[in-house]
Amino acid sequence: MTGAPASATGGSGATPVRGGKLGTAAVNQASLWNIANLLTMARLVLVPGFVMLLLHNGGYDPAWRSFAWAAFAIAMITDLFDGHLARTYNLVTDFGKIADPIADKAIMGAALVCLSYLGDLPWWVTGVILFRELGITVLRFWVIRHGVIPASRGGKMKTLAQGTAVGMYVLALTGPLATLRFWVMAVAVVLTVVTGLDYVRQAIVLRRQGLAAERSAAAQEAVEAAVEAPGSGEGADRVSGSPERVSGTSGARDAAEAER
Repeated sequence: MTGAPASATGGSGATPVRGGKLGTAAVNQASLWNIANLLTMARLVLVPGFVMLLLHNGGYDPAWRSFAWAAFAIAMITDLFDGHLARTYNLVTDFGKIADPIADKAIMGAALVCLSYLGDLPWWVTGVILFRELGITVLRFWVIRHGVIPASRGGKMKTLAQGTAVGMYVLALTGPLATLRFWVMAVAVVLTVVTGLDYVRQAIVLRRQGLAAERSAAAQEAVEAAVEAPGSGEGADRVSGSPERVSGTSGARDAAEAER
């Protein structure tokens, strides 16, 4: 032993467990270079590769579009695994909190823009989805000091529908499958709008609750400071505006009148 505290040596003070799942020490350290973050980085690297594959040879070569679909599918799968690993093994880091949603939006946004550029997908569909995704990201940062908006079941269904629909559009499908992908995209757009409105509602409620809690805490601190300060009766009167607001008892009213 070195005699140094665990915090000074950068560890958790526990001995890693060999074999099986990650040990307690590994879980608590949450290194930047953990498996969840590496998957997120890989997804970011896939974005330019996916775009080049999709647009190669004019963007209408079925073979190259199949390669682009494979890159898109890998990105979607890594999105599922990195979040699961981060939650299961407590590998959540500040980098992951920022990079993971960026990687999600980057691959989906790149696919939508490219498909609309090629004329396969109406621009208004791309606009609705991107506006929703970017708007929700802004909302999350807007209320982050009050709390976190959890991912809902509807949001997960939206993600699945979007991924499936975009993946079908990336492939050069014809006939009934081309018709099917239209309806899958329609479902994805509806879920995108509905879940987006629900996130807005949650953000407004969360912000109101957070502001109310802050005002309550500030009022409580002001009352406690007035009570502890010299001449606490007069200080309490100045803070609350009336003795009733400080104690709410007849004794406080009598004391205030006696001072006057």
